[in-house]
Amino acid sequence: MRGLIGRAVLGLFVSASAFAAKPEAVPGEYIVQLKNQYAIQSTQVLSQQLGAFVKETIPSMNIVVIKRPVFELTDSVIKTLSQNPLVDIVEPNYIYRINKTPNDPMFTRLWGMNNTKTAGIDIGALQAWDITTGSQDVLVAVIDTGIDYNHPDLKDNLWTNAAELNGQAGVDDDGNGVVDDIYGANFVKADKPTGNPLDDHGHGSHCSGTIGAKGDDGKGIVGVNWNVRLMGVKFLSADGSGSLEGALKGIDYAVSMGAKILSNSWGGGGYSETLKQAIQRANDKGVLFVAAAGNESNDNDANPTYPATYDIPNVLAVAAIDDGGRLASFSNYGKTKVHVGAPGVNIYSSIKNGGYDSWSGTSMATPHVSGIAALLAANEPNLTGLQLKERIMATAKPIPGLRGKVRTMGIANAYSALTNTIAPPDANDPVNWQTVSASVSSAHPYASKTNATFEVRAAGAKQIAIYFEKFDTERDYDKVEIYDSAGKLVQTLSGKADDTFSSVIEGDSAKVVFTSDDSVNRYGFDITKIAFR
Repeated sequence: MRGLIGRAVLGLFVSASAFAAKPEAVPGEYIVQLKNQYAIQSTQVLSQQLGAFVKETIPSMNIVVIKRPVFELTDSVIKTLSQNPLVDIVEPNYIYRINKTPNDPMFTRLWGMNNTKTAGIDIGALQAWDITTGSQDVLVAVIDTGIDYNHPDLKDNLWTNAAELNGQAGVDDDGNGVVDDIYGANFVKADKPTGNPLDDHGHGSHCSGTIGAKGDDGKGIVGVNWNVRLMGVKFLSADGSGSLEGALKGIDYAVSMGAKILSNSWGGGGYSETLKQAIQRANDKGVLFVAAAGNESNDNDANPTYPATYDIPNVLAVAAIDDGGRLASFSNYGKTKVHVGAPGVNIYSSIKNGGYDSWSGTSMATPHVSGIAALLAANEPNLTGLQLKERIMATAKPIPGLRGKVRTMGIANAYSALTNTIAPPDANDPVNWQTVSASVSSAHPYASKTNATFEVRAAGAKQIAIYFEKFDTERDYDKVEIYDSAGKLVQTLSGKADDTFSSVIEGDSAKVVFTSDDSVNRYGFDITKIAFR
């Protein structure tokens, strides 16, 4: 793994309501086809007869395009107009878009961009790219192990310091304290910084590829941004470690050189007031600080990890999910301190020496979010770092695997962020199903060498999901296994998982098998309801 350097039997069955996203349409506009016996008259007369402003007429089709107030509900407008004796057909002025898929040959490996295994568990990149593919006006600093600035998939999206590029070799042409910092700077030896941020580990290049590998160039992979500028800020060495001094200097350097977004896939150490101050200075300059939540399966609310849990407005902390939408087994979480989730398991990207590889970690989740922020900044250049954070959080797509794990309960979504739309309720999420009460619990605390089986049932249901109001067992040693009515293992739970629905179980019943060893005995679990449809 790569990453941070660092019983109840129930007899009620009611169909759950279905939720579906509304197709995209021009706000307030409708296509109205008049009945054959009504020829198109003057727009003024038609406006009065239809009770709407006629924007355009298409006489050959007996169609008019009308505008209604955008705050009116579409269904209401259509119902009202359909009752008009002049009207034959009325429908929204739908928006159609090209399917802008890059020609990069390794794109199919990038499930975080387009998940063909589990629909909806990705960042919505394909839809986002129909709006923007990024801009080289946006500067993202990758504060990490550096960037392979010779990598064929990265070199065209590198930031360059014009003063040093066009200046005299060996001279600090721009007077920023770093000589020849053409592509960024190196603070591994913080007392003697250099202008060479070449990646000698691979981690920084991997993050960089996810943010901004050149897109649609017929080679390699594609980043969230096809076009962007990537600044290499190296303070982590070839072994993946770095000092507080290097981090402080790296952050200040990136901000002073104009970075809009700082991508930080690193953590460790304890609370540092000076590091907090550096991030605060970035906040004061309107810069977004995206940070990996950490890879210790830790609750960051209870046990803070840094820099992800500094209470500074511009910090956006990211957890990792797998391609099934589950919180990654290694990922830190926090109902208040971690903000969003993003793809972070088996993420394919660029590495050093022009290569590619699949790595896992919140380190891999973080650049997906940094990339979304960069796309958003390209589309709305006037947004501040805090506004970028607020938009990404407000438009995150809730998924069952992140409920109770991150503040938004969702995965960051590029398309939703760009369109500033809130995801509709997910019909496949048990939280949106009908529920009935249940009362199934282990002993509190449970005994050593527990081996207990419980049954849950919702007679007649096609699918069920079990809700654990409380769940706390010794991680990896004491576990709950859930089997469907055919005896197939559906899910294994271990560790802490309060306020959690199980995976969806086919059929109307399930067995819950709880086993423990003879060492640590924790609270156990309480099942308080069953969701079904």
